[in-house]
Amino acid sequence: MGAGQLDSTWCADTEFRWGERTYVMGILNLSPDSFSGDGIIDLDLAVEQARLFASQGVDILDVGGESTRPGSAPVSIDDEITRVVPVIERLVSEVHIPVSVDTYKPEVTHEALKAGAAMINDQWGLKRDIRLGEIAAEKGVPLILMSNQRDKARYDPGLQRDVAYYQDVITEVTSSLRGSLDLALRLGVCWENIILDPGIGFGTTWRQDLEIMRRLDELRELGRPILIGPSRKSALGIVLDLPVDQRLEGTAAAIAISIARGADMVRVHDIEQMTRVCRISDAIVRGQ
Repeated sequence: MGAGQLDSTWCADTEFRWGERTYVMGILNLSPDSFSGDGIIDLDLAVEQARLFASQGVDILDVGGESTRPGSAPVSIDDEITRVVPVIERLVSEVHIPVSVDTYKPEVTHEALKAGAAMINDQWGLKRDIRLGEIAAEKGVPLILMSNQRDKARYDPGLQRDVAYYQDVITEVTSSLRGSLDLALRLGVCWENIILDPGIGFGTTWRQDLEIMRRLDELRELGRPILIGPSRKSALGIVLDLPVDQRLEGTAAAIAISIARGADMVRVHDIEQMTRVCRISDAIVRGQ
């Protein structure tokens, strides 16, 4: 997109005007084994957290019921629905912030949209199930397509997780996102409803994650807004040699650099602090 361009995406009654400012997506993890340790399994606590995020300036809430932590156990469709649907229903009726559902399962997606979710965040970029694209097209809702390299990864005993090794990670990420983008369009998803995510920490090494952020502007050739989610990720912990609960400053630096390199939306845990980072970054980068 870039500053000055007026392309926009509607999510429920909210318009995201890409290029005008950076939008903040707040993470609501409804799984007890979240990598960041912020998983919430109580309905009232989840709504309370969402209210806090709203007061801190969040633009959209991303609700997920299955951990994406490497090595985490899959959650059944029924269990995931049980986790996310009651929360989404409460958020839509009480918090009045647009809600995205973070899932790759069409059954969960269907129920989440019925409950009031207005965006789909597919961490597999339609690689797992193209029906998410069909649902997005049918319902006319925005679709986030993430580049996930875990299907090409192998276990690294030193890092204790699956990673994929490439000569040029941006080439691979761009190719992955272009494939997902083309598939979504063929399935009938509107161009304006597609958002792209390079997938920080999903099958990539920590050095590759840093390179993705450093070269994020190269993804602009795909022509769609960019969402990035470096919040509390392992790359920051490795650089700083700090545990997950001490990566606030690292996240802030990663967010600021990503905005300078073209990010349009950031997916974060610490809303108050990262909203401030976005405002200063936008003032510098976009003149806002």
